[in-house]
Amino acid sequence: MTDPFVVVGGDAAGMSAASKAKREDPDREVVVFEMGEWVSYGACGLPYYVKGEIQSLEALVSVTPEEFREDRDIDLRTGHEVVQIDTDARTVTAEHESGTVVQPYDHLLIATGSAAVIPPIDGTDRDGVFTLGSMSDGKELREYVARARGGESLQQPDRGPACRYLENCTGPVGVVGGGYIGIEMAEALAENGFEVHLFQRGDRVLKGFSEETSEHVADHLEEQDVVLHLGAEVQAVSGGKRVGAVVTASERIDVEMVLLGTGVRPRTALAERAGIDLGETGAIATDAYRETNVPDVYAAGDCAESTHVVTGEPAYVPLALTANRHGRAVGETVTGRPSKGGDIAGTAAVKAFDVEAARTGIVDHDAAREAGFDPVSETVTAKSRAGYYPEGGTITITLTADRDSGRVLGASLASEYGEGAVHRSHAVVAALEERATVSDVENYDLAYAPPFNSTWDPVLVAAKVLSGTLQESTD
Repeated sequence: MTDPFVVVGGDAAGMSAASKAKREDPDREVVVFEMGEWVSYGACGLPYYVKGEIQSLEALVSVTPEEFREDRDIDLRTGHEVVQIDTDARTVTAEHESGTVVQPYDHLLIATGSAAVIPPIDGTDRDGVFTLGSMSDGKELREYVARARGGESLQQPDRGPACRYLENCTGPVGVVGGGYIGIEMAEALAENGFEVHLFQRGDRVLKGFSEETSEHVADHLEEQDVVLHLGAEVQAVSGGKRVGAVVTASERIDVEMVLLGTGVRPRTALAERAGIDLGETGAIATDAYRETNVPDVYAAGDCAESTHVVTGEPAYVPLALTANRHGRAVGETVTGRPSKGGDIAGTAAVKAFDVEAARTGIVDHDAAREAGFDPVSETVTAKSRAGYYPEGGTITITLTADRDSGRVLGASLASEYGEGAVHRSHAVVAALEERATVSDVENYDLAYAPPFNSTWDPVLVAAKVLSGTLQESTD
């Protein structure tokens, strides 16, 4: 075999690229270096593993290392940390416990992923401070929960009144950050009997969603006895060798554990040392085919920028589907069939106990104005199923459009869990991809049957209302 395709990083983007390249060109030598022991795993499932809904870490693995090696004929080398890329010699240097390896490449993919952000807070090095950015992090958290529960099985589905008033309550614990990981881990810990305090620096959780969605989720978190501390920038994690309290400017809350859910940053150090350019977002810059400024060197996944479908500008939104799509596209490209893998809309979803929320596109008016739009939004609440159907709930949707063109810019949705906020966001994603106007969306032929929907889907209701507002503004 000749012309080796070398991949640095063995998760979503890396293994998608390696697998696709091998399928397209079975005779191609494909080598993957992964510094850890896990590959191709679903990190998004870690909160549910910690919670106890998923019983083993292995269940999060899509394809095992052995399957990649034996079934797909990929030269996967776990426990190998790539420490240097020489773009002149076209080699990568990796370190392993058995020694140093220098591997030539014909094409190279950098898929080094992201790392959990450790905020500049005093005391984050104390025992009892956790992050959730890797499988080993999830294992440590699960073990902590099990120890705190005294060996009991995980989860208490019926916690009853506020945990802090129960004799068998565990904790209290602190969660720093009101984004996806913070909210998912607040649920995971609360459902296991912990008294949970969630600290958010800003004035609301889920900043990337609409204010209405944020309020909906925040209200439900409080109903589930999660104590919210909004506008509370954490200044320190105090204690001795071990965590003792979370300290903000206005209060000190005793805790026995702290989970840092303050976001992720792209792992770019290896690329930077090789002279590969970063973009304005701080992630690796690429063209539409994921090629960097260095010929035949590509970047994809959580370490790389993407292009936003609404603005046409670089964006950094590290999500699993993007990594898989772009990795697969690189695998096609390096085997002779150039593929782009598509732009992104920043589509995301989160579950908070009995509420689901989704967002896509641009909802924030300041961000929309910075992109050159004149945003207008309307928020509606509509039934998720036919009014006479014995089940169902409501969906609250904020739809945003450009005043001048009527073009749909984004949406934020919330509903009871299972009532379809997340799936309905997909109609808006399609509108963003097609640069559709609100009037276009108003006439979408969406499915109707009483168990699934009302005659007028909530997305259509929101489009009708927003269309009327836009017409009034031009009259």
